Amino acid sequence: MDEWMDLNAQAVQQAAQRLAGQAVRTPVLRSAAIDAQVGAEVFFKCENLQRVGAFKFRGAYNAIAALDEAQRARGVVAFSSGNHAQAVALAAQIFGIAATIVMPADAPAIKKNNVLGYGARVVNYQRLSEDREAIAQALAREQGATIIPPFAHPDVIAGQGTAADELFSEVGELDALFVPLGGGGLLSGSLLAQQGRAPECAVYGVEPEAGDDGQQSFRSGVIHTIEPPQSIADGALTQALAPITFALIRRYARDVLTVPDSALIQALQLVATELKLVIEPTAALGLAALLQGRVPVSGQRVGVILSGGNVDPAAFAHYLTH
Repeated sequence: MDEWMDLNAQAVQQAAQRLAGQAVRTPVLRSAAIDAQVGAEVFFKCENLQRVGAFKFRGAYNAIAALDEAQRARGVVAFSSGNHAQAVALAAQIFGIAATIVMPADAPAIKKNNVLGYGARVVNYQRLSEDREAIAQALAREQGATIIPPFAHPDVIAGQGTAADELFSEVGELDALFVPLGGGGLLSGSLLAQQGRAPECAVYGVEPEAGDDGQQSFRSGVIHTIEPPQSIADGALTQALAPITFALIRRYARDVLTVPDSALIQALQLVATELKLVIEPTAALGLAALLQGRVPVSGQRVGVILSGGNVDPAAFAHYLTH
């Protein structure tokens, strides 16, 4: 697969133009206490305050905006249990087109209701016995619709990259940037933005220790597939990178790091007390790597992308008092 060969910083700029007036230009926050704790100037890009509560809106909207009118008229199909499902449903609503979202039968009711509230149709599947991608492909064939995958798509990747692009444009060049890593859409897009805005910046992907497929793949040079991982970072529980995200990460990332769930809880608590923000565990991956001292950043200017804020309130309360 050579889709990534045509992807560059210009694709991110094109996505930024499409997203202007649609995506929230999320704030960049600082904390003197966190700076003192890690010994660096830390800039937090708050994508928990994005539409649908996560960076996913950027990629979903950009991918639908890139379709021609005939394609849009036939609708879109997506498969996701959470943030991507809501992002595609909202983007489709904005364009006034049909969206079908394949979701696990046991997905949280709040997420399903949000998808339905945006006007999309939900098709349930059994997570343990059915293949969601096969179901989505069959639906797309029936409807003549276009599949908008969660990360393995050039326009999705370029859209996600606009978060890092905004961060670089606002705060200037950084020495390092820490990005949550699941399927690799956000990290790949961030790397494209880095190539255009801050070529000297070292970009690190961060994933949960239990789901280290990205680290294994990055360090070995071949895509590794792992058993379904268990971590509170539910947005990063992919089993393997896609060829397109792997190619971009392998080429441009400095390294892929991992952190334990205990470090995610510590980072969640710090963000809540110092930045007064609600974030989901996956969004805490980058800060957790800093707190764990995974790479030396003393005296540096460091960016951290807080990828989303869609966390169950009871679970969040538990993490805060853990």
